[in-house]
Amino acid sequence: MPEPYLSLVGAGPGDPEMITLKAIRTLQRADAVLYDALVNPALLEYVPKTAFVQFVGKRYGCHALSQQEINRLMVSCAHKYGHVVRLKGGDPFVFGRAVEEIAAAREAGIPVGVVPGISSALAVAASQMIPLTARGTTESFWVTTGTTRSGDISGDVYLAARSTATVVILMAMSRLEAIMDIFSNSGRGDVPVAIIQNGTTPQEKMLTATVADIAARAQAAGMGNPAIIIVGEVVGLKAAMENIVHTAVAYEEKQTGM
Repeated sequence: MPEPYLSLVGAGPGDPEMITLKAIRTLQRADAVLYDALVNPALLEYVPKTAFVQFVGKRYGCHALSQQEINRLMVSCAHKYGHVVRLKGGDPFVFGRAVEEIAAAREAGIPVGVVPGISSALAVAASQMIPLTARGTTESFWVTTGTTRSGDISGDVYLAARSTATVVILMAMSRLEAIMDIFSNSGRGDVPVAIIQNGTTPQEKMLTATVADIAARAQAAGMGNPAIIIVGEVVGLKAAMENIVHTAVAYEEKQTGM
């Protein structure tokens, strides 16, 4: 009988090169892989050809499997195949339902390991030269979900809107207008906002505006999930670093021969 084991592995924000060496080595030892919607399929090339592989992704309004079904499949695969890798976008412990999956595994007597990943909340902003903190501009940042399990706007959004911190909001495009109204009502209507869709991938799209007009512009531009929303004065620093971005892109293209 195979020895059951579960690894929760962070796949990073979308760029297949933004995954840790430890994560790659864990994939190479997998007997089964259950991967999510935001995982770049190119990462499956590290998985042994003999391994069982299944997509179990969830996106807003479209679930391949419920969380309960994923938990059951995860446990059954561990007993059937041995080492199961739950490959999750970003970092497993940042809005990744990791606590529920660990609880299900431990209830079944299955040991669990975690391989942290690069969270989109940090990496996507950095890839666009948007710092989350900057001396003299902001000293802290929030990372919050836009909505709760019931679909209501998170209470933390109201708190964040009253601060001077940079606010990074995930899973919020379906309530963008209402969330921006909260910031406007807190006197932050003129604060810059960036929406980055499909960050760090070839399909990346970015839109910048202010709290007051970002919702209308996003609708006109057809912006949607998956995306992160960054609210804060640091968004305005991007323009000052545009030459750095262009120089970096030109250098990478030269090095890769693209």
